[in-house]
Amino acid sequence: MKTKAEIVKDWLPRYTGTQLDEFGEYIILVNFSKYVEMFAEKYNVEVKGRDRSMISATAKNITIINFGMGSPNAGTIIDLLTAINPKAAVFLGKCGGLKTSKNKVGDLILPIAAIRGEGTSNDYLPPEVPALPAFALQKAISTTIRECDQDYWTGTIYTTNKRVWEHREDFKDYLRSLRPIAIDMETATIFVAAFKNQIPAGALLLVSDMPMVPEGVKTEKGDKIVSKNYMQMHLQIGIDSLMKLSNNSLTIKHLRF
Repeated sequence: MKTKAEIVKDWLPRYTGTQLDEFGEYIILVNFSKYVEMFAEKYNVEVKGRDRSMISATAKNITIINFGMGSPNAGTIIDLLTAINPKAAVFLGKCGGLKTSKNKVGDLILPIAAIRGEGTSNDYLPPEVPALPAFALQKAISTTIRECDQDYWTGTIYTTNKRVWEHREDFKDYLRSLRPIAIDMETATIFVAAFKNQIPAGALLLVSDMPMVPEGVKTEKGDKIVSKNYMQMHLQIGIDSLMKLSNNSLTIKHLRF
């Protein structure tokens, strides 16, 4: 295999257990396996790749993939998706809310941009290129949220490669100076890698913890509560948003690069 196209066509099935002709035209990206299990149960389809690193399931022309955690994995799955050239990809991720006076656990955040603090995106485009989602895709998600009688915050996400930072006051002071609304480990990478690869990508994040205060740091107990109370709604909005695109050719047209 000498070209990128040859590599990704081999690696995407190898990582996911799904053959190229079995993928939907629309992709949901997650980093928790529960989302894939819920999707498969909803549509009574098989979860593929249980012996691989990225489990997946496909229904209604949508494939959902759990790519794992962190910016390197986020960049990898976007590169691999060039093997099928999806019409759109939505990242449904969890994030830490940084505005303790506004955010609370369970809030939805629709990013308008992401700060590239993770480093991986520098392998795709220079640091001065902003990490932005596809506008029409975010618009479809926004409309879907309102149709589901939910609300959301919008703002900038800080994407980091640091995992255990909640004890570091110097890093917290740095975050306060940048004024992002939330922090995660994947969004900026997905936006930049998708732009580089000409894949329309967006994101809808779920606030799962409030890491700027000691009592808000994520715990296993707290994460179980978030999963029980909010994950189904989060997933359904992602599904409905892509179905909205699938049924509206004018919207899809405006996603073109």
